[in-house]
Amino acid sequence: MPHLVENLKIACATQRSISHLCRAIDINRQQFNRYINGQTRPSAHNLARIAKYFDLDAADFGLAPRLFRERLRKPNLDLNQSSELLKAFPGDLAALRRHIGYFQTYHRSPSWPGMVVCSCSRFVEKGGLVHVKSMERLRDAGNGIQQFSKYVGLAAFYRNRIFITERVVGPNPVLSQTILLPFDEYQRFYLRGTTMGVSWRRENLPYASRMIWRHVGAEPNLRELLSRCGPLPLSSRQLPPTVRSFLADPSAEVYAVPAEY
Repeated sequence: MPHLVENLKIACATQRSISHLCRAIDINRQQFNRYINGQTRPSAHNLARIAKYFDLDAADFGLAPRLFRERLRKPNLDLNQSSELLKAFPGDLAALRRHIGYFQTYHRSPSWPGMVVCSCSRFVEKGGLVHVKSMERLRDAGNGIQQFSKYVGLAAFYRNRIFITERVVGPNPVLSQTILLPFDEYQRFYLRGTTMGVSWRRENLPYASRMIWRHVGAEPNLRELLSRCGPLPLSSRQLPPTVRSFLADPSAEVYAVPAEY
């Protein structure tokens, strides 16, 4: 692979930092430096791990740099490449990169009337796409309910809006759609928008409501982040004033399909 070193550098240039990349792949930083400096070649196993992170085949690192750049921009979706829907992701990747990191998220749901559902989500770039991973932890001691849900999805950026499509991980998956306004020049903490999904406690009733995401950084305390998840009263002191104001506004009604339909 005469172009291995140059292609490794091209791939690394798409990442926030070499340290971030090494942590994600779980490869020693000093060892990785020897790869990109041409001092040694990665083993077949390590090259496969690096390729997997970028959603490539190991053989792609042997391509001429021009072809490698094209391949890097076209993630291997293992699906019909003519799919117009999948071509929508990621849209403006540079704009999405401004939002990479972890978020505490808040929305209203018919499953928890009068409450705010607090969850956590993450934007992470991988293989030319921005993946979304979310966790939701809900408890209702009075009714003996305890639910822990994981969501995976993709984000796209178009017309100054962030579009997120997610599905629940598990034997009974459902889809949800969220549209958010991006950060602006002077406000880089909150993403406001709407979300649409189904209410699991009301026989999968379709609904839509306001949603707001609060950015908590690239490497927050994950245990603490998850501990804040759950249904909260609108009066809860755990809700930031900006969140409470956005979700308690009289116009912030939860819209649902009437049950009799």
